[in-house]
Amino acid sequence: MTTIANARVGDTIVDVAISDGRIALISPSGSTPAAGERLDIGGRWLLPGLWDHHVHANQQALAVRRVDLSAAASAAEAARTMTDHLSRIRLTEGQPIIGHGFRDGLWPDVPTLDLLDAAVPGVPAVLISGDLHCCWLNTPALALYGYTGHPTGVLLEDDCFEVVGRLGQVPDETLDEWVAEAASAAATRGVVGVVDYEMTDNLASWRRRFAAGFDALRIQAGIYTEHLDAAVAAGHSTGEVIEGSGGLLTVGQFKILTDGSLNTRTAYCIENYPGTRERGLLTVPTEQLVPLLRTAWGAGIHPAVHAIGDEANRLALDAFELVGCHGRIEHAQLVRDEDFLRFAALGVAASVQPEHAMDDRDIAERYWAGRTDRSFAFRSLIDAGAQLLLGSDAPVSPLDPWVTISAAVTRARGGRKPWHPEQTITVGEALVASAHSGVDVGQVADLIAVDRDPSTATGDELRTMPVALTLLAGRPTHQAL
Repeated sequence: MTTIANARVGDTIVDVAISDGRIALISPSGSTPAAGERLDIGGRWLLPGLWDHHVHANQQALAVRRVDLSAAASAAEAARTMTDHLSRIRLTEGQPIIGHGFRDGLWPDVPTLDLLDAAVPGVPAVLISGDLHCCWLNTPALALYGYTGHPTGVLLEDDCFEVVGRLGQVPDETLDEWVAEAASAAATRGVVGVVDYEMTDNLASWRRRFAAGFDALRIQAGIYTEHLDAAVAAGHSTGEVIEGSGGLLTVGQFKILTDGSLNTRTAYCIENYPGTRERGLLTVPTEQLVPLLRTAWGAGIHPAVHAIGDEANRLALDAFELVGCHGRIEHAQLVRDEDFLRFAALGVAASVQPEHAMDDRDIAERYWAGRTDRSFAFRSLIDAGAQLLLGSDAPVSPLDPWVTISAAVTRARGGRKPWHPEQTITVGEALVASAHSGVDVGQVADLIAVDRDPSTATGDELRTMPVALTLLAGRPTHQAL
């Protein structure tokens, strides 16, 4: 038995006894008999462990090892950053130089093949956008990845995903080590579990990692269309615990992307993007989506449909209604007023990433002008009865639930005024949307101890919340007491 002593739960200081991975007893501080290990957390706040409901684990591990383009304010600046980095490294023949994190929606110039060829001559260069829906290649990279003759070097959606997937083909042992490092870093921020939507055979990847001793997080492994039939044939279903993982690996949702993203201007919308005749891209129309949802739901695999634009969200909700299944919509960034109530009515959760609202507020004002009152509309979703699930889409936003919570609660960052403050949610609502358990007898002992009271913390204090202890089924995965 382990006892977490002097824990602040609400307004009370208590001792929390843990046995067999669950909370066995909560009693007044000092009243628990001395038995087993005792961790005194000194009056810190004890909370449920936090989940990130949308990550790309491989991409998160890889992104930190690539050239950081997040500060680039133009295509020219992004190209110069690559030039500067190239001068400081040594590449083997044919090895690409890879950048990550550019956001071109507000750039005064456009990415061109000539610009990148001049910046990085003779060496394959791939620059991946912050939203992972676009990548910019020079001529050697286009030849390397089979896109010789492409006029601009800018690849969108499926073409981008193919290149990004090939860039991630590093040895399993190396990638698994990097993923483990990212998981350990997440644990220091109070993360006890993630839903992994990496575009690969996630179940196979995570089986391998757990077999090698991974035990830092709970993992829900998402399934993509190319692996759906095999998952159904194997009899997998959402929530199934995978043998050999110590109960930490479970089958996740069937993930399918039906449109693009805001920053890449491929999110599928009702109205055209300003100055164009384009509404975005509907990558999986209803006549393809419905049978896929039926296949997954019939096997007990819950669907998770990527939909960002308001027309994509409408069509996704239509598909859920036609199939008669529950599930979740990933992102739900722009929603028609008449569709908010449909989430709850259809049993469809909204899996959202609040920090995206901070990243995208200016681009939304440009490309979704007049509609931003219903974009990233977390309060509207909750008030309509929808279940909210918070996440990061890491590496699109940081794999840090306190950054996520701060964005949801304040709608502000960096000293700017709150953006559509009517769409804020409470700290309590954000914590519920970030946890799978509670601090109650019988609950799994996925717990964290923090130094500040989240309910009274400022936005900046939430973002930087000190986490002193993270427990996974009562076992410390991070300890800084």
